[in-house]
Amino acid sequence: TVYGEPDKLPVNEIAPIDPITPYSRSKLMTEWILEDVSKSSDMNYAALRYFNVAGADPKGRTGQCSPKATHLIKVASEVATGKRNKMEIYGDDYETPDGSCVRDYIHVSDLAEAHLPVLNLLQATQESYVLNCGYGKGSSVKEIVAEYQHVTGKDLNATIGPRRAGDISALISD
Repeated sequence: TVYGEPDKLPVNEIAPIDPITPYSRSKLMTEWILEDVSKSSDMNYAALRYFNVAGADPKGRTGQCSPKATHLIKVASEVATGKRNKMEIYGDDYETPDGSCVRDYIHVSDLAEAHLPVLNLLQATQESYVLNCGYGKGSSVKEIVAEYQHVTGKDLNATIGPRRAGDISALISD
């Protein structure tokens, strides 16, 4: 989220920064704090810029359990399993192929596995890093909804609502 609406996709770690929400500003502030501490001490850091984290542990040990989830994958899963009766797509007038937002969704297990090699890199090089974590491929909200409907055979009763403040057209990691 620290990139805002990027000039080009996929976005790399040296792309211009333009946080447009309080959430993205707080992420960037944390990176700045780490950078400042690193410059004034012998501590090095790795800031992993997660793209859209999705999914749960395949063994069912962990997953998002908040009762009022807003994440697309969680909401679609709740509609597909009958915990909700409908879902909303926030805007269909973005400059994307189908008008809905495009995101680079990364599975939480793959993201968890990325941490140990990064820790090893920090120990081996004694340098600091800012690293994007994604697959380099985007999927639109409408594509995700269609795939859920195809796989589950259930209508997700997805309606089109207004855009949400701070949502950007597309964000894909390099």
